[in-house]
Amino acid sequence: MKVLVVDDSKAMRMIVKRALRQADLPDLEVVEAENGRMALETITGGGGLDFVLCDWNMPEMNGIELLRQLNAQEVKIRFGFVTSESTDAMRSQAREAGALFLLSKPFTPEMLKAELAKAA
Repeated sequence: MKVLVVDDSKAMRMIVKRALRQADLPDLEVVEAENGRMALETITGGGGLDFVLCDWNMPEMNGIELLRQLNAQEVKIRFGFVTSESTDAMRSQAREAGALFLLSKPFTPEMLKAELAKAA
């Protein structure tokens, strides 16, 4: 499984990557982007990604803008949010845009694995 981790915080990208490894996913490969604009370039560049784990609040292009841009370009990829904010309005926006889940920080590797399994 090739996963793109998108977060403007390098420390948080490391935490998500560690949680992915601890979740013991088969054939895991992780790539990173520090904002939505870089993520869009990576996704549309044909990197063979299976899943995007994305923060909501980032500079240049936030997570929901990234997901909406992917939809506008008709790019089909499994997408979930891993974010510190999780209001009902955000959950609703995420669902409407096609996100498979919105996982709130802090989270455990088990929580992440469960969300990925449901989204498979």
